[in-house]
Amino acid sequence: MLLARCLVWAIALLASFAAADPQVITTDEAESVISKSSHTNNWAVLVSTSRFWFNYRHMANVLSLYRTVKRLGIPDSQIILMLSDDIACNPRNAFPGTVFNNKDQAIDLYGDAIEVDYRGYEVTVENFVRLLTDRWDEDQPRSKRLLTDENSNIFIYMTGHGGEEFLKFQDAEEIGSYDIADAFAQMHEKKRYNEIFFMIDTCQANTMYERFYSPNILAVGSSRIEESSYSHHSDMEIGVAVIDRFTYYTLAFLENINRDSRVTMNKLFDEFTYDNVHSNPGIRTDLFKRNVSEVLITDFLGNVQNIVLDNVEKDILFNSNHNKQEATDNNETRPVHSYSKIDISIDTEDSNELTKIAPEVQRAMGVGIAGLVIALWVIAKDLA
Repeated sequence: MLLARCLVWAIALLASFAAADPQVITTDEAESVISKSSHTNNWAVLVSTSRFWFNYRHMANVLSLYRTVKRLGIPDSQIILMLSDDIACNPRNAFPGTVFNNKDQAIDLYGDAIEVDYRGYEVTVENFVRLLTDRWDEDQPRSKRLLTDENSNIFIYMTGHGGEEFLKFQDAEEIGSYDIADAFAQMHEKKRYNEIFFMIDTCQANTMYERFYSPNILAVGSSRIEESSYSHHSDMEIGVAVIDRFTYYTLAFLENINRDSRVTMNKLFDEFTYDNVHSNPGIRTDLFKRNVSEVLITDFLGNVQNIVLDNVEKDILFNSNHNKQEATDNNETRPVHSYSKIDISIDTEDSNELTKIAPEVQRAMGVGIAGLVIALWVIAKDLA
């Protein structure tokens, strides 16, 4: 009799789970959701490979991009800046401690808020390759490392003097297109990036990305083989050219972009015409899985998370200290803390797809547990 009752309740328990009909997603569906999810962090590697006063424009180029990515939300902790840093305090500089990118001298790019990670003779081919591949000894400071992962989008900008498949570093050594291609391959193998946007402004720049073979790399260069990359204009007071044409029109476009912009990458590429640049810029998209018309500028040059804060009249520290003072005035022995509610939300519209099984499972578990409790009660009654 006891065995029969247990069997009946076991069947009822299984039936309750079957009735719940949980909606289980398949592996393919899960992978589809994951593939739609975006990156979680952005980094920028900005490199001027030149030195000496007559290369003023190369330092202005890289500092202009540095200012732009910071304005769009990438913090200094996620920017690696490499430059000779011999312009602002050069004895030839008529405006000591400054660097300008326009003859109107409206913006001092050097200012008080730049953080140079590699300066002077630290700007070498070896350090650049080690930076990308993260091949350092234990003594390397974290602030001088590219601490990316498989969820990182990386913007890499390089400017200087180059030729067919090479870029000079401070007139002392060269990095070749194969060197960069192999470094990117190591980064991919070590899961150090999600996507890379590579931009280079130099003579014969397009030859520097032709050897790339790793996935998810979007590349653009200022000039094709046997073409020079030209400066835009000079400042007669400073005495040298202050910016290159390719970078000038890049900045002219980006100045109209804000942190919440929905402008896509193809709009930027439309600015790279022969009339503007005086050379033939190139764009390589075959390694990149997304259509550039769907890639936001801020996917690489920005770093914004959607955070919603409740409106509060006073901040948390003020409220805490204020209430402590009130408690003291009232001769109370314990402080009273008042914390304002802060609601932080991050836009992950696809994340709910992975958890759509939860309500059905909860219902099945509830019915199953109820059935199990009843079965145990019947068994205990029979034994009694």
